[in-house]
Amino acid sequence: MTDDRPHAQRAGPIVRPYGDTTGDGMVQVSFTLPVPHDKRAEGAAAQLANKMGVEPAMVVHAKPMGPDFTFFVVYGRVNHLVDLSRVQVVEREYPLLSPKEVNSAVKKALRRRLVVVGGCIGSDAHTVGIDAILNVKGFAGEKGLEYYRELRVVNLGAQVSVPHLVRRAEEERADAVLVSQVVTQRDAHILNTMEMSAAFRESYPAARRPVLIIGGPRFEERQAADLGVDRVFTRGTTPGEVASYLVHELVGNGRPDE
Repeated sequence: MTDDRPHAQRAGPIVRPYGDTTGDGMVQVSFTLPVPHDKRAEGAAAQLANKMGVEPAMVVHAKPMGPDFTFFVVYGRVNHLVDLSRVQVVEREYPLLSPKEVNSAVKKALRRRLVVVGGCIGSDAHTVGIDAILNVKGFAGEKGLEYYRELRVVNLGAQVSVPHLVRRAEEERADAVLVSQVVTQRDAHILNTMEMSAAFRESYPAARRPVLIIGGPRFEERQAADLGVDRVFTRGTTPGEVASYLVHELVGNGRPDE
C-alpha cells in the first residue's frame, strides 16, 4: 500500500541516510590525504572510510592535488541512525521584516539612523560575505543594509585590526558591529572573534556596547555565548534576516538610546 502523505509528515524521530532508495543508509564523503595519487592512495582512502563506519566504501573520485596530496570522494553505506528528537538548533525568535517595516521601526524608536559598522578582522581578506550583507547589491535577491533608508552603514573592508574596529565603532557611534570570518586555519576565526568581543567589553560600559554580530560558514549559532557575541549568523544568511535581528535587538528589546 502506497503512503501518499508528504515526506515531512511521514518522518519519525529516527531517520537513516538516503542515497538510492529510502532507508538504504548511503552517504557520500570527501577528504584529502597527504599521499600521491596512485592505487595505494585509493586503498588508503577506502580504509579510512571503513574506519569512519562507511561499509562497503567505494572510491568514486580521486584527483591529485599537486604531487603529494590526493582529494577523494567516497560513497558507501553507514549503519548510524539520526535521532531528530535530540537535534539542537537555535530557532529564530523574531519575525522577518520588510525594508519598509525595518525603516519604520527604526525611525519611530530611535528618531535617528541606526549605525552599523562592519568588516573582516585579522588577516581575513574574504569580503564576499560581509559585502553581501552590507552592500546595496545584497544577496539572494535581497538588497543589502545600505539600501535601508534608516540605516547608516560603514563598511571597513578586509583585514581590519581589532583596535581599529573598536576605534571606528566609537567614532561612528555604532549601534551594531558586524564581523565576517571565513579563514579558519588553526581556529583563527574563533580566536579573532574572542579577541574582538573582549576588546569591546574593555572599551565600552556594558550599557553602551554595540550589538556584536559575527558571521561565517564555519560558525555555529549556539556558539554566541562562548564567543562573547550577541548573535552568530551562518552560511545562507540574508540581509533581511540581519536587518530584522537589529530591529529585534535594538528596538524590540528596549536597549537604551543615547
